[in-house]
Amino acid sequence: MGELSVSRRGLLGGLTATAALGALSACDADPVMEVPKPTPGPLDPGDWDSVRRQFLLDTAKAQFAAFVFASPPAGVRAAIARHREGLDQDTVGYLHAQEENARQRLHLAAGKYLGGSGDHVYFTDSTTMGLGLLYGGIALRPGDEVLTTEHDFYSTHESLRLRAARDGVTVRKVRLFADPATASADQIVQTLAKSLTPATRVVAVTWVHSSTGLRMPIRAIADALATHNRDLAPDRRALLCVDGVHGFGAVDASAVDLGCDFLVSGCHKWLFGPRGTGLVWGRPEAWARFRPAIPTFEQAGFANWLGFDPALPAPSASPGGYHNFEHLWAVEQAFDFHAALTRSRVAQRTTELSTRLKEGLAGIDGVTVITPRSAELSAGLVCCELKSMSPAAAVSALAAKDIITSTTPYNPSYLRFGTSIVTNEAEVDRALAAVREIS
Repeated sequence: MGELSVSRRGLLGGLTATAALGALSACDADPVMEVPKPTPGPLDPGDWDSVRRQFLLDTAKAQFAAFVFASPPAGVRAAIARHREGLDQDTVGYLHAQEENARQRLHLAAGKYLGGSGDHVYFTDSTTMGLGLLYGGIALRPGDEVLTTEHDFYSTHESLRLRAARDGVTVRKVRLFADPATASADQIVQTLAKSLTPATRVVAVTWVHSSTGLRMPIRAIADALATHNRDLAPDRRALLCVDGVHGFGAVDASAVDLGCDFLVSGCHKWLFGPRGTGLVWGRPEAWARFRPAIPTFEQAGFANWLGFDPALPAPSASPGGYHNFEHLWAVEQAFDFHAALTRSRVAQRTTELSTRLKEGLAGIDGVTVITPRSAELSAGLVCCELKSMSPAAAVSALAAKDIITSTTPYNPSYLRFGTSIVTNEAEVDRALAAVREIS
């Protein structure tokens, strides 16, 4: 047998695109038809149909995997197009005319959404980049320990493994629960708190697990960690670092509300921002313990390098260099879009739809719901297991019925739905009917 090559795409179970192509392969020979683009009309934040019309997503399909690599709404697309056209017509002139003001507006919008000052937010290309920069940059000494969990994603585990391989930092994983469906907030917090040691300097966790849909009680964990840190010197306290990507834009809580020290997220998932964008938010005291690995292009760095200012720049997680500015600057409009909808209404809508879906799945023979039924321990992700077929086969079977889902990139893997602002009650009911048919 030849060498087996497994790509990330393969491990993800062919998230919808592959399944859909397989299901619809008979149409491959047909000529491509030009589909007229829908006219979104003005946004009415109080009308979820109006919200849905802001997206170019195919409405013939129930889009339960839209969070994977989001399609942005009309206002974001218009901003991307405007910046792209400006850069294409006058690269240097437009860049110099827009860069500083666009950056300031972006930080201001991010600060309003995340809580606190926009000066505490730095922008990256993805959650994975943010996690790599963060866990590679936190100042640690020999003998210091990073505590994480068995439930975290590859990007957290691998970032920590690379850090440990580089300088010998100890990384320890703890199992917080045996069954996510029956886990409790108290159990999770107590297990994590009991796992802390005097050497623990970083606690690395995930807000909403992409493996099962369980939402961690981050605020309660932060409170328990504050008790642990109470008598420790500032540089010896354990920092709470959160991969927030599947809660960010779906849960009604700011970074300040969560009480964490660092929050890392992509902006191209539940925020429905431009693809290839992400951020790292941190408290000022936490940033003081960060050592950047990539030079920043912010003015303070250049001022010191050129000899204009003897002061070294503050630690920054924003990688320098030229980026896809048309996408980065348009993150401002993604924050504006969510501000118009309000975080509380988005979270309520997400929860109502996920609850409807979980209750419906729980009533289908041969289906086991993996995600906690409690709204306090879940968000928009709903994971389940079908007795009759594998998750990848279920994704393909559902795609043939125009129900777009995904699989969880873990072992074991589950069938995964994502209820969001681009899904509705009728689509949830369609999905449930389809699951009944295939199971």
